[in-house]
Amino acid sequence: MSAYKLLIDGRLVDGDSTMDVLNPATEEPVAQCARASKAQLDEAVAAAKRAFPAWSATAIDDRRGALVKIAEAIEANGQELARLLTQEQGKPLADAMGEIFGAAAFFRYFASLDLPQKVIEETDQRRVVQRRKPLGVVGCIVPWNFPVLLMAFKVPAALLAGNTVVLKPAATTPLSTLKIGELAKDLLPAGVLNVIADANDLGGELTQHPDVRKISFTGSTETGRKVMAGAADALKRVTLELGGNDAAIVLGDVDPKAAAAKIFTAAFQNAGQVCIAAKRVYVHDSIYEDMCAELAKLADAAVVGDGLEQGVQMGPLQNSAQFKKVLDFIEVGRRDGKIVAGGERVGDQGYFIRPTIVRDIEDGSRLVDEEQFGPVLPLIRFKDADEAVARANASDYGLGGSIWTGDMERAYQLAEQLDAGTVWINKHLDLAPHIPFGGAKLSGVGSELGEAGLAEFTQLQVINAAPSPA
Repeated sequence: MSAYKLLIDGRLVDGDSTMDVLNPATEEPVAQCARASKAQLDEAVAAAKRAFPAWSATAIDDRRGALVKIAEAIEANGQELARLLTQEQGKPLADAMGEIFGAAAFFRYFASLDLPQKVIEETDQRRVVQRRKPLGVVGCIVPWNFPVLLMAFKVPAALLAGNTVVLKPAATTPLSTLKIGELAKDLLPAGVLNVIADANDLGGELTQHPDVRKISFTGSTETGRKVMAGAADALKRVTLELGGNDAAIVLGDVDPKAAAAKIFTAAFQNAGQVCIAAKRVYVHDSIYEDMCAELAKLADAAVVGDGLEQGVQMGPLQNSAQFKKVLDFIEVGRRDGKIVAGGERVGDQGYFIRPTIVRDIEDGSRLVDEEQFGPVLPLIRFKDADEAVARANASDYGLGGSIWTGDMERAYQLAEQLDAGTVWINKHLDLAPHIPFGGAKLSGVGSELGEAGLAEFTQLQVINAAPSPA
């Protein structure tokens, strides 16, 4: 097994200890990697702090060029990175390839942006200029469901803005991120990007570190609360992309057979481990029976297995804790509704669960009200669309949602009523680097991606000048 090292101050270093990283398809170690200590975290932050003055003064064209070089390095090593990602995360190899090359595309996108000064007013009385300045050291904390792509939501924007970064991947999926750190080592000045790995014990230390000026975190709402609390004393900037319980609302004019495949993908991509997956589907009474039948067919036909095997459509859950949580949700669905597909684990090794469809279930069940984050989909019947929107909005979450209908005027009316950061019409899970993304309510604070996401890594400064001191 290969050793994967930390990147601190431009050097690849061993951790003060090591840890095994398991393949969720086999429950056997993929590799052993470095595990950082608190002292090594402090070294990484100190390196980032030292590197900040020179990096923030570097011309933006040079910062853009560095991002492009990182994108090229990711692409040149794409197959190796994708295979490693599948082994540590579990997703099918084709999906891992999409994530790796998608991450490279996000680096290229941010390399295309600028941070121009904006003249707000220029009159005889005053000249007012708005500009964006970097913040300093940024801590980026990334989850295990899309460890490379979600890294690319954060790191290139932070670097382009002139910040330096300490990046911490999830404890169960650090390998591909550490490898990208190795690739980036000679493409950036020492200390500009530092990558550490931990066993879920350094997140609080990074969040509370006095020399970190911003935390960009993606993960659960429960942990997001802790991040916000940890950042509060120093009034650190925070961007939090947290849990979701996205509702898809399917009106009666929809053809169930035509729409079912898109809804199935929206719910079961990455074994349902997607923050913006369709996690509950409200289906109009007139098409409810047909939609249940179509989704059950797709679930029964899905090929579940090791992501490295040819033809696999859905891999395992990523870790043991999530596997057990989803099995518990299946039992909730069995108690509160009727399982018409799936409802069982696959084999006795690996964290495999068949895609599960639960019908005849209502609001008030934990499977409907909470975020399952796995391959279990409840289908809830409704008769009135406005009522369905109200039921969808009753959730504490507000990350995304979708409206499905051929009546576009009605779709926009309903979309505007949904209390969610992103609402799709006749689709779900559609993200792009230039489209801002963020949640409402308990689903987050701030936004990522696009020009709005880049601005989150900056301090707004206004210079207001009179023409003369007289």
